[in-house]
Amino acid sequence: MLYIGIDLGTSAVKLLLMDKKGQILKIVSKEYPIAFPRPGWSEQNPNDWLGRSLEGIRELTAECDKAQVAGISFGGQMHGLVALDENDAVIRPAILWNDGRTGKETDYLNDVIGKEKLSAYTANIAFAGFTAPKILWMRESEPENFAKINKIMLPKDYLAYMLSGSFCTDVSDASGMLLMDVKNRRWSEEMIGICGIKKEMLPAIYESYEVVGTLKPKIAAELGLGDGVKVIAGAGDNAAAAVGTGTVGNGMCNISLGTSGTIFVASDTFGVDRHNALHSFAHADGTYHLMGCMLSAASCNKWWSEDILGTSDFAAEQEGITALGENRVFYLPYLMGERSPHNNPDARAAFLGMSMDTTRRDMTQAVLEGVIFGLRDSLEVAKSLGLEISRTRICGGGAKSPLWRRMAANILNLDVEIPASEEGPAFGAAMLAAVGCGEYESVKAAAEAVVKLAGTVEPERELVEKYEERYQKFRRIYPAVKEL
Repeated sequence: MLYIGIDLGTSAVKLLLMDKKGQILKIVSKEYPIAFPRPGWSEQNPNDWLGRSLEGIRELTAECDKAQVAGISFGGQMHGLVALDENDAVIRPAILWNDGRTGKETDYLNDVIGKEKLSAYTANIAFAGFTAPKILWMRESEPENFAKINKIMLPKDYLAYMLSGSFCTDVSDASGMLLMDVKNRRWSEEMIGICGIKKEMLPAIYESYEVVGTLKPKIAAELGLGDGVKVIAGAGDNAAAAVGTGTVGNGMCNISLGTSGTIFVASDTFGVDRHNALHSFAHADGTYHLMGCMLSAASCNKWWSEDILGTSDFAAEQEGITALGENRVFYLPYLMGERSPHNNPDARAAFLGMSMDTTRRDMTQAVLEGVIFGLRDSLEVAKSLGLEISRTRICGGGAKSPLWRRMAANILNLDVEIPASEEGPAFGAAMLAAVGCGEYESVKAAAEAVVKLAGTVEPERELVEKYEERYQKFRRIYPAVKEL
């Protein structure tokens, strides 16, 4: 049988066709526009998502035996607000995860409702990108539109609804709305009241691997697929990507060095750190995970190389960097503020420790090291909750750098495992579809069968010791300069 994974990203939808053994048969990508109607605003038209996804499915399945397609599932951009009226028409453009209009509402939730209460209700505190502040903004700024709301959903769940008619979400994606009681995997009655909405406006919650319905007969006919094709709930993009890298099982870890950076730690038990420095979310495998999110990761290197040095040859800039653990220059990687663990949108990047003999190479090395030091800040929070972490998977554009992988192994003191295939949320979504259709008995079984490794970078004792000393200095810099 064949399985389709759909990754609904911010700039494009990526579709992947996988067979029952986990072999990727075809990948298709379809772009769509993003609108910035005001400074700090970020919106998209959900109908563009649907149109491009349908085009992508047709292209993806054009050359295969369509009768073999058994299931479709999703990974998707998190936190977005999609609001439908009683006729299922989109009320206004979707407000996306990277939209910054909700500063006032975020402050209200954290400071007036209070972080302690929010954490008790949802296991998390408010961030500007989360869905609940967007609902409050809509209630305050667009009362006419707010009054029309009949259904509230997340981006990927709009696709599921239009394809199957099932008004649903999954536990991992719903965790990022600030509306769900993560520990108990149900909607928070307190947050529903705070947002001034009705529970009926929110979708039914499923585990990520559960079947939510089948293709509508009309949609199936348009696509040339059978109307028995199952639609599986899917997951938020980070949880879906974690499934795709095999980050399933207690203490399993995944680092993503993309434009932003994440450290994702799976846990069999629910846990929240006392400062809510990490997100505490439900995982796509039926358990939980902790996630630290850096707003600038590989984008730091891109900025430094392209905008400052005037080159896009990243590999050439990294040649000759050999004195690992000995660099006297530090870099704080906060070009766009920081989320985890500092939660400070006003934090800024900085270089520290230059002298007359500091070289271009030293500065480049500091940028690369600073990003991993920042990820270690979040790793230390996860370890403080008792999680034993000895290895991590690594993915994202930055993970293609052997130097950066070596730095990660030694700064984090973890075995860094490199997946043989890195197709992100789309691959994880296809795996969830296979689990939902009974191809594998669990997400863990699917990961063990499907995910292969291309290699492992092990820590080197001497470098671990050198980097430990450097990290202890790094972690003192932000508190020292925060007020400046």
